[in-house]
Amino acid sequence: MMPPIRNARALATTFALSAITGCGASRRVTTAPVPVAATAPAPRNDIHWFRSSAEYRGIALEVYRSAAEHLLGLIRDQRAGTWAVILDADETVLDNSLSERRDADLGRAYSETAWAAWVRESAATAIPGAVDFTRQVHALGGKVVIVSNRPDSLCAPTRENLTKIGVAADMVLCGPAGVTDKNPRFERVQQGTAVPGVPPLHVVEWIGDNIEDFPALRQSVRSTPDGYRDFGVKYFLLPNPMYGSWVRNAEP
Repeated sequence: MMPPIRNARALATTFALSAITGCGASRRVTTAPVPVAATAPAPRNDIHWFRSSAEYRGIALEVYRSAAEHLLGLIRDQRAGTWAVILDADETVLDNSLSERRDADLGRAYSETAWAAWVRESAATAIPGAVDFTRQVHALGGKVVIVSNRPDSLCAPTRENLTKIGVAADMVLCGPAGVTDKNPRFERVQQGTAVPGVPPLHVVEWIGDNIEDFPALRQSVRSTPDGYRDFGVKYFLLPNPMYGSWVRNAEP
């Protein structure tokens, strides 16, 4: 999922004022403004953990290995070329944490302009385990479908970046700017109307980093007793502490 807007860090300046008294009369002397030395933005633990921790890498590998193991059972009765796995792009296959680090270091809020410039660099690296998983899908006769909320205008560099990291996606479905509901695109894949010449595909697994990367799910699933029944079976979720639809949730 693409990063939401965050508040920019403000900078402060202070002024010094001195009063000097002498010879029975007061006189006021004002010094020149003294700016406070600029300080680097405080480190963000969420980015540091995502980029640097052994724990994150371990979790990502675990998620993809689990998805691969379950895949074998899910496709037992499927013919080659008739089934697919749907994956999100950002923080699921493509690691954009360098972009997050750049913004944080500059004290810069997320902006569509900066994000578009980053996407056009095609410089995102691979999430651990993602490339091997997509290769296994192909080896078993499945299709790799990327459904991203990147706008259509950025789909070409997205495909380029995927190819660069070694992901040979059979379909990359972006969307109109501002449209975040992926369900219509999920349905088109299943109905065979997503890309001309590609028949209906049975989607056996979904992989994402946001609850909205899965069919018909929203943050409200937290209060649904059986809302998580498909996780670890055909839905596989990667952690993303940097951004996501969860930021709008009120704490209990």
